[in-house]
Amino acid sequence: MRDAVFRPAVSIANLTYIYHSGTSLEKKGLEGISLQIMEGECVGIVGATGSGKTTLVQHVNGLLKPSSGRVEVEGKDLGGPGVSLAEIRQRVGLVFQYPEHQLFEKTIFDEISFVLRQRSNLPAEEIEQQVKAACASVGLDFKEFRNRSPFELSGGEKRRVALAGVLVQKPHVLILDEPTVGLDGPGKREILREIEKWHRSGKTVIIVSHAIEDLVDLADRLLVLEEGKILTTGPPAEVFSFLVKREKLKFLVPAIFRLAHDLRAEGWPVPMGTFRVDEALPVLDHLLRINKIGEKDSPRSSP
Repeated sequence: MRDAVFRPAVSIANLTYIYHSGTSLEKKGLEGISLQIMEGECVGIVGATGSGKTTLVQHVNGLLKPSSGRVEVEGKDLGGPGVSLAEIRQRVGLVFQYPEHQLFEKTIFDEISFVLRQRSNLPAEEIEQQVKAACASVGLDFKEFRNRSPFELSGGEKRRVALAGVLVQKPHVLILDEPTVGLDGPGKREILREIEKWHRSGKTVIIVSHAIEDLVDLADRLLVLEEGKILTTGPPAEVFSFLVKREKLKFLVPAIFRLAHDLRAEGWPVPMGTFRVDEALPVLDHLLRINKIGEKDSPRSSP
């Protein structure tokens, strides 16, 4: 977490969600989930396909209602009397994994400005300035894209429009489900920079992702789900160590972290917590040089 905070933005207690309850297709999507996400925290939610990641975050902005348990956002029980889900969804912005599911307007300008245009007190000039700023934040050229149809865009461009449509509302909590899917290298870096900026501004960010390398520099904490339950949670290095030692979901662990772990097991003095390539390469280069010098000085290397 960039700055220490103590108030929970999201509190979940004993959350269970059952798909197709009471039918022959009944299946538990989540079981007994309890957690808190603090204001200003960036949490990465990871796990295998079908582990419940998307189901969990859809409870946070009220798209799904718990079969049992309680979900609170900024102290408000989403299942409580008098709670406005429309207001909750302005405070909790969710960008879906498949952005075409949330695009419906004729033009990109109309798409991004939709919520702003529902607020009768906002003048047209202010709406346009906010849409411009949202476009710039996700790397969309306002003049080029404003009159285009969102349905003519590539997958990556649709994702940027969907993200801009959420950011323009200035939510307190931002949820991104696989935010870099469908983006090329430059587009991916732009989105990650914007997420980092949002996080540094003190906003709460929740990221669902299979691209674990995207989360290493962003997430204060990782939450690992397995079959609808929390397997473990903690800072990235602690989570990676847990998964490697338990030999569970090792595909989630960055390759460089697994290499460092295996080298330490063979006696190489690789520092703990090495899971970035730029950190590991100088260390490995240094150790290889020392090893070569040691081999040259060894009696076995004499003719």
